Amino acid sequence: MTNRPFRGDLVRPDQVGTLLDDTKEPRLRFLPALTDATAKVLARSGNGELHFVGRSLDSMHDLLGGALERTSWHDRVHQLPMSLKPRRDFTDHDTAPLREHLAAAGITPHRLARGTRPTVFVDLVHEGETFTELYLQLRRWIVEDREAWPVIRRKLRFLGVTPRRLSCGGGTTRAGRPSCPRPRSGTFPSTATSGTTSATTSRSSRRRSRGSGGPTRASGPPIAGRPPGAPWPRRSRWSASGGKPGTRGQLVRTVTREPAMAESWLRTLVTEPRY
Repeated sequence: MTNRPFRGDLVRPDQVGTLLDDTKEPRLRFLPALTDATAKVLARSGNGELHFVGRSLDSMHDLLGGALERTSWHDRVHQLPMSLKPRRDFTDHDTAPLREHLAAAGITPHRLARGTRPTVFVDLVHEGETFTELYLQLRRWIVEDREAWPVIRRKLRFLGVTPRRLSCGGGTTRAGRPSCPRPRSGTFPSTATSGTTSATTSRSSRRRSRGSGGPTRASGPPIAGRPPGAPWPRRSRWSASGGKPGTRGQLVRTVTREPAMAESWLRTLVTEPRY
């Protein structure tokens, strides 16, 4: 049985309970920038199921969850709490828990082949190593299960959020590395990889994203209702902010400037009564 990390439901206020008692109102300094980046991720999702990889984009996950809570998309925003480092050889000891972890999140070759929506992986990207390894492990699993790769490849999306200081124009850094590489993009349709920009993640989030490789493990049950080190007040405020008319209005304004507004699914979403 997969041991998944504990994470409370911060979108629904009734699930927060007393966790925010005696806490100070956090300063959401990056709310406008975060909202713009979140809107771009939504618009570039290709009408898919969004899976936020790791912990780096907790703030975006929570904001989007709050904004979509009362829409037809309320169940399309998911977390995939895992960290992967590139490994030359994955052993059965590594592969088995990874596949269990993905299966617990509803991601298996069988489901990917028969799903009606794209599966979209969203993560903060520097050199694309996590996406590359995730792609390689999924491809290997699909081949072993003899599912139809030509069908699945059209349903996979890797959506990278990059710091504003990086370029995604295909150039290189001073060290000669690609500035915004894409995971095996040559094997995907042109719509399978995409990028946007953001400068909204905290230092602690970036540190948490550098795990020891493989799915992260739960640290045990919460103590006194609050897991150690979890920034509950800030995460809850991101969710609450996503549900406010001002934030939703900014989301809609940014989304309507995206090319995807030509597609019916996005026009339908932004005109739902919740907005």
